[in-house]
Amino acid sequence: MTALVVDKLLAIFAAVLIGWFAGRMRWLGEPAADDASAASDPARLLGNAAFFIFVPALLFRTTARLDLQHMPWVTVAAFFVPTVALMLAVYGLGRWWQRGGLAPDLDQGQRQAALPAARAIAATFGNSVQIGIPLAAGLFDEAGLGIHITLVSLHALILLTWVTALVELDLARVRARHQPGAGLLATLGLTARNTVVHPVVLPVLAGLLWNAAGLSLPGPLDETLALLGTAVAPLCLVLIGISLAYTRVAGAIPAALAVSGLKLVAMPAVVLVAAHWGFGLVGTPLSVLVLMAALPSGSNALIFAQRYAAHEAQTTAAIVLSTLGFVLTGPLWLALLAWLG
Repeated sequence: MTALVVDKLLAIFAAVLIGWFAGRMRWLGEPAADDASAASDPARLLGNAAFFIFVPALLFRTTARLDLQHMPWVTVAAFFVPTVALMLAVYGLGRWWQRGGLAPDLDQGQRQAALPAARAIAATFGNSVQIGIPLAAGLFDEAGLGIHITLVSLHALILLTWVTALVELDLARVRARHQPGAGLLATLGLTARNTVVHPVVLPVLAGLLWNAAGLSLPGPLDETLALLGTAVAPLCLVLIGISLAYTRVAGAIPAALAVSGLKLVAMPAVVLVAAHWGFGLVGTPLSVLVLMAALPSGSNALIFAQRYAAHEAQTTAAIVLSTLGFVLTGPLWLALLAWLG
């Protein structure tokens, strides 16, 4: 583990600690006591600010600036095919555990329906910027860093879009159960609308259209989006700390450990097998993909969990535990990659 990466890890923990201290001191106010006051909960307000303002700005700017013509599509596929497959497997297992269950009311049913998707994104979405970029810069050459940046540019675009479509379909299924009078076409139309007119999907689609039109971002617009995008990382780290202060995570530790194991062990193993023996990658490209997969859970998973009020305590704990665990598992994956050559 390089000194640069250690410094980044310490900075991440410091930001989380600051958020936790602010939460414990109630500098931003008291947490919500019940569902009726949830709208004024400080952690939820910060999460909504990230979800509706800062993350969309980052996604639109990233997508609008992608160089699609020179994208290394084989390398991209070697990472995202097994990653999405693992996400679908975790999601499918969660759906299987929920089989036959029907919550007594619509609100509870929607929260329950969002649980599989929330766990799936926590088990696959990595901290590719705060930890990943310094790690790639310190370990690999310029070509390796370029591969990592390429994956980062598509990371949220692909994973968040997939999981958003899944959760919106599940929510539509619950609404159909609790509102049997709703017609099929009306249900499908509402599902499509909620999936597209969404703080994650809509800026991605708008960015792709902007990109396909061959337009460049005007200077003031580009600077505004860049400024808003830079707020995502610190805001999310502080949000994790505040959530730790406001949420009882003790009961969520066993499940969080399982999610951390999926993220730190299962995901890099799946990517290694698929990329090396499936896509034939070796050397630096293989190492970059496996290390990208081995990164701890990223803070966007918490924003997603808060958006749908699903697994918030578990996701918060998983982010912290997986970041701590990466100190041990990261060097082990590096040693295995060196042995493979």
